[in-house]
Amino acid sequence: MSKTDIARFRRLCGQFRWLAVFMVVSVGAVLALLHVISPWVLGARGVIPDYGRVILEQLIRASPSVCYLFGVWSIGQAMGELQKGRLIQPTLARALRRVGLAMGVGGVLQVFVITNLLRMLGEIRGGYLYWDVASMSLGMIGGALFLLGRVVDQADHVQGELDEMI
Repeated sequence: MSKTDIARFRRLCGQFRWLAVFMVVSVGAVLALLHVISPWVLGARGVIPDYGRVILEQLIRASPSVCYLFGVWSIGQAMGELQKGRLIQPTLARALRRVGLAMGVGGVLQVFVITNLLRMLGEIRGGYLYWDVASMSLGMIGGALFLLGRVVDQADHVQGELDEMI
């Protein structure tokens, strides 16, 4: 790659980092408004009699979104590291593991955990899992990304050993 290509790549990484920060902050603010601030205001006005329980329910419902936002934040962090000129392979491995973990945990929460927690609170009735193909897919893709991150980490380790031999 030429110096101009590297400079363009770093500039794009920086722009993508700020896009990820903007997305996390804006979507996080909307989630906080919908799931915490609005029920709290309604509870303070007396519209919702048991707003502590409503806030708990809303926090449970928002937990997968928080996981996904952590994944976006991790991507932004990796882009920031690449912008600064850090090595691609370790940065990529760390980002893949974090994003995979975030997506996997978010998918598992959405499919298995939230339904059962809300059932224990008495908020919903129905099955023991939420049959959502998108969340199941995100969970599986997250697991695969986590494993790919480990493979990239192993490849970096093997490359280091081969470099020592030479």
